Amino acid sequence: MKKVFASLICILLLASCGQQSSESKQLQAENDSLRLENAKNAAQMDEMLSILNEIEDDFQVIRDAENYLTIHQNDVELGGTKRELLRQNMLLVKETLQKNKQQIAELNKKLESSNIQSSELRKTITRLTKELEDRAAMITSLQQQLAQKDSQIREMGEQLTGLNEELEDMALTNLSQSEKIKSQDKEINTGYYCFGIAKELKDQKILMKNGLLGKAKVLQDGFNKDYFISVDIRDLKEIPLFARKAKLLSTHPDNSYELVTDEEKNLTLFITDYKEFWSMGKYLVIEVGL
Repeated sequence: MKKVFASLICILLLASCGQQSSESKQLQAENDSLRLENAKNAAQMDEMLSILNEIEDDFQVIRDAENYLTIHQNDVELGGTKRELLRQNMLLVKETLQKNKQQIAELNKKLESSNIQSSELRKTITRLTKELEDRAAMITSLQQQLAQKDSQIREMGEQLTGLNEELEDMALTNLSQSEKIKSQDKEINTGYYCFGIAKELKDQKILMKNGLLGKAKVLQDGFNKDYFISVDIRDLKEIPLFARKAKLLSTHPDNSYELVTDEEKNLTLFITDYKEFWSMGKYLVIEVGL
């Protein structure tokens, strides 16, 4: 009887040990599976956090670029170099936004396919998605403003070209008018004079007499104009005659001039009122006698 009882105890003990061994193996397997799952989740989380950090860094670059664009796109003077820098910054922002858009789409895909349940991560992705949309809208607005400014600059350039052409035409017209006025002024204020003895004046056909008792005439057709000296009547104040006798053969008002004798008894013609003096003609003929 004791042997039978001992055998039963042994059988029960062996059965119990076998059952415990099976449960232990199952628990171990489940534990290993959880460890692998946790490791996988941790790796996925690290990867997603790395992408998030990269996106955050990119957003800071975008903010800096947008600040530059916002400050300088309203410059009144937008030179070629500055305009090129604006375009480069604009291109940088666009490329970075496109890259971030793909990264956020990848994050959403990874999160959906993982077993990670993180409300904070989802909030972060949502926030970044919203900021991405805002940045894209802002860069689109800045692009439109820059395009509008370029159009205005082109229009102003065309207007400036037109104004320059008008100014050149006006300058040419003014120059032509100025030359014309100068020519007219010179013509109006140009006078001619000569003096000489009667024979010299006759030789030049400036003085002509009809017979012995005929009245002397001056400046008839055919007289030699090259014998005269050309002067600006505004500047001519006196004419030394180097002779002791002189008389004006051309007509000039008596109150506009005077003949003055110097210490050597030679005469000098002084014009006291040039406008009055030349009012009756622009040719002055003086006959002198030794």
